[in-house]
Amino acid sequence: MAVHFHEEDLPDGVLAGSGAIAVDTETMGLVTPRDRLCVVQLSDGSGDEHLVRFGPGSSYDAPNLKAVLGDPSRLKLYHFARFDLAALQHYLGVMAAPVFCTKIASRLTRTYTDRHGLKNLVEELLGESLSKQQQSSDWGGPVLSEAQRDYAASDVRFLHRLQAELAVRLEREGRMHLAQACFDFLPARAQLDLAGWPEADIFAHA
Repeated sequence: MAVHFHEEDLPDGVLAGSGAIAVDTETMGLVTPRDRLCVVQLSDGSGDEHLVRFGPGSSYDAPNLKAVLGDPSRLKLYHFARFDLAALQHYLGVMAAPVFCTKIASRLTRTYTDRHGLKNLVEELLGESLSKQQQSSDWGGPVLSEAQRDYAASDVRFLHRLQAELAVRLEREGRMHLAQACFDFLPARAQLDLAGWPEADIFAHA
């Protein structure tokens, strides 16, 4: 298992294939248009993780990365896909779908708890430990520390295994069709966020 670090794009041929891709992002904050995209993490589940860093003033011209993210035949695995989809759309101009979101799957199956963070899922479902210590660190600095790189990689390291476990639970509880409807709506939800409706429930009567 290795963590591979790349500047501004994936090298040619990296992550080529047809299997599901785990995806995560690191940004300067939680307001997508304001807080720039700094790192995109990816894994195909084979044991290696790839980190693509974008520096200040980046043009986000990353054709290899965009090709992987924009491939409509490859499932993308996320934890809280809504945020990552919006960031990738805003900065890279690509809607990285189709989607499986482990946070939504957890909410639909683990109704016995309100703990749906990635750390909680990894610990309960996989018996692994996940540190979130670097979550709020400065991702826009000139150098990413080894701790930051390890943290970023860990955010995609477990998503394939989580997806497999949560898919079993969704089938067991008879909620796979409902989950799939939610996953299919996530690109539109991300676009609503970007268009100015981040919190308003446009389906509400009021």
